[in-house]
Amino acid sequence: MAGDAYDTVKRFWEIQDDGDYAALSPLFADHAQLVDPVFGTFVGGAAIAGFMQMMNDEMKKAGASFRLVELSGDDETAWARWEATTNKGRREGVGIYRVQGGKLTYYQDYMNEMKG
Repeated sequence: MAGDAYDTVKRFWEIQDDGDYAALSPLFADHAQLVDPVFGTFVGGAAIAGFMQMMNDEMKKAGASFRLVELSGDDETAWARWEATTNKGRREGVGIYRVQGGKLTYYQDYMNEMKG
């Protein structure tokens, strides 16, 4: 059943597809927590905005592009199965999301090992 979290995460992926990670920052609540398996944990809107700005450069250097494979969610939680392609190969992963009032309050990615 789709809901607020589903809609928010769908919008997240639409913005991410454009490649401007900094444009994702307004989707996060001021008290949000983002856990990235490579770069660590970021707490609060300002820290997440800084991370997203950094991601613009890092993803460009890596030649990274993401593809949403599957999205499911309701009003408060969502998950997305995704695939990333970089200069080093392809990787699959899953993101989990918590949403309140149309804003992401928690986001964490889990990734499988790189494939050739």
